[in-house]
Amino acid sequence: MSSSEEGALHQSWAWPTGATRVAAVIGDPVSHSLSPVLHNAAIRRLGLDLVVVALRTTKPGIGTAIAAAREFGLVGLMVTMPHKQAIMEHLDAVTERAQRLKSVNYVYWEGDKLVGDSVDGAALVDSLRTDYEVQVRGKAVALLGSGGAARSIALALADAGAASVCVISRNLQTASAAADLAGSLGYVGVSADAAQADVVINATPVGMAGTSLSGLSPLSVDYLHKGQFVCDIVYNPLVTPLMELATAKGISCGNGVGMLVHAVATAFEAWTGIPAPLEEMQAAARAETLRRV
Repeated sequence: MSSSEEGALHQSWAWPTGATRVAAVIGDPVSHSLSPVLHNAAIRRLGLDLVVVALRTTKPGIGTAIAAAREFGLVGLMVTMPHKQAIMEHLDAVTERAQRLKSVNYVYWEGDKLVGDSVDGAALVDSLRTDYEVQVRGKAVALLGSGGAARSIALALADAGAASVCVISRNLQTASAAADLAGSLGYVGVSADAAQADVVINATPVGMAGTSLSGLSPLSVDYLHKGQFVCDIVYNPLVTPLMELATAKGISCGNGVGMLVHAVATAFEAWTGIPAPLEEMQAAARAETLRRV
């Protein structure tokens, strides 16, 4: 079947077909995930006979879910909470990066083996470079937070050649663990240290819509100044309280849409072998975020 013929299926009652391939996003909860929206926007754009669905998977059922993925021949998986660590023992292999982070956020086939990787941090670095023309190489970075996303970002920043990675978190134990992933470049700091950074990244949920932290900023405006770039990995709302503070001081800033898009694109390309249509995916992410407001 040609690409044009496959594309026509998406406009027809005849799709999906008996030959339609399936990939899935698994988590608990999972109905909020934007990943299927982005994947399916790319699929429609390219006219592939593939669909990505969200499947709620309980923590005790993760092993059964992976066995089902093998049995049904799923094209791949994206993984969200609370399975990012638990899934590892059920895969055939994980990348060195995933092993260091003790976390997997997408799964792909390598021959007949299921392999897990973790790409959130690398996706953010890619987004900074391609979406905002911000290179982290040689830059001092202040990283707010010490959870799973922050850990992945700390490792990616070090790999990308950042001059330093200052991890700022109320939990000193997890902050130290995140800083360690940046090697000799990483250290634990306090909020005031953000004033010395070239790039400030919020990797906490502070400011996220629909939570008790909505409307709040993770950092005082006193520590922000022109010449910095502020990135908030939160993408709902599209303009977060931290970004509002930065904009009011004339500071360039960005949200987490690009990080999400680049992470999904990495999985999409691993599953299909086809370059992901980033602009289409970014538009879908923004539209869906606005729709949910």
